[in-house]
Amino acid sequence: MHFRSDMTVHLIKHSAADTDVTDAARVSTQGDEILEQFERDPQRDQGLIHFLMRDRHGSPFEHASMTFFVQAPIFVAREHFRHRAGWSYNEESGRYSELKPLFYVPDGKRPLRQIGKPGAYEFTLGTYQQYMTVSGDLRRISTEAYSTYKRMLDMDVAREVARMALPLNIYTSFYATCNARSLMNFLSLRTKRDSARVPSFPQLEIQMVADQMEDHFQVLMPETAAAFEQLGRVAP
Repeated sequence: MHFRSDMTVHLIKHSAADTDVTDAARVSTQGDEILEQFERDPQRDQGLIHFLMRDRHGSPFEHASMTFFVQAPIFVAREHFRHRAGWSYNEESGRYSELKPLFYVPDGKRPLRQIGKPGAYEFTLGTYQQYMTVSGDLRRISTEAYSTYKRMLDMDVAREVARMALPLNIYTSFYATCNARSLMNFLSLRTKRDSARVPSFPQLEIQMVADQMEDHFQVLMPETAAAFEQLGRVAP
């Protein structure tokens, strides 16, 4: 049995640069002239990206794409898969392969207590006793569930049936491909930032995934990422 309290995000491939955005945008006014070699002006490109982001001309941002490999608990994957527009997914199958004994258990920094009511609540750190209970019970239940899963497989029960015994904190893995516009929409909803014009209240675990995706986004498309941040983290 293996227990973790982190998420894995790898950038597998990309066709993503700030120039993908500016070139796509300039087709609107230059047509086939965009195919000719021209000397780039970084300040003009920066200004164009800022204009597109500010006025929410979103389609040019759809020409930059990224593919990520994500390993996360099933409950995180299910939240991620709610993002459909501009995203494509392929997930590890519990029907066709035996799932590994890898389970998520939150560490001691994870807030455990919910105070208030839906729409007006906050999360705070739990007590030592609460943390030990959560950690101990999740480890015990995960171990028992996986033992049940293995026992059914050993009895030649179909994988698609045996997996019903497994809890939501077991890890799954998937490919996720998106464009820059759909990624920014995801980040606007799945990260919590003081600079956001519209507040968001994501669950910590999916924010751990989103934060790593944003790190890659900032490296690949620094001007686009900067404009997104400066203009309140609203997707164009």
